[in-house]
Amino acid sequence: MKKHGILHRELAALIASLGHGDAIVIADSGLPVPPGVACIDLAVTKGVPGFLEVLEAILYELVVEKATVAKELLPNSQLLDDINSRLSPVEVQAVSHEELKKLTAEAKAVIRTGEWTPYANVILYAGVAF
Repeated sequence: MKKHGILHRELAALIASLGHGDAIVIADSGLPVPPGVACIDLAVTKGVPGFLEVLEAILYELVVEKATVAKELLPNSQLLDDINSRLSPVEVQAVSHEELKKLTAEAKAVIRTGEWTPYANVILYAGVAF
């Protein structure tokens, strides 16, 4: 048994398999998953697990070089600040929600949370540790 870090078998394997530039998506409960993209469904009930909890767990193990959110999230300054503070100093770019949904088709996987906050989605691009 792992001593710490991500215990979910599929999620741990996904993170271990990522190479430089590979993308994963941490998504709210409503983001559509494109055909052919793996979905790791963590959602249990409304809000469980939360988006930020999952983001923090993944950031504990993953080197991130850049991130993308939807422009529609920008008015939710609290969530945007929470994302930026956890990802700092990583650059977070904003694209339209429609563009973000198109970009998810290139992701290795979508990690579905129980989050019910609109536009609580982020694409994380793997970096390198050296």
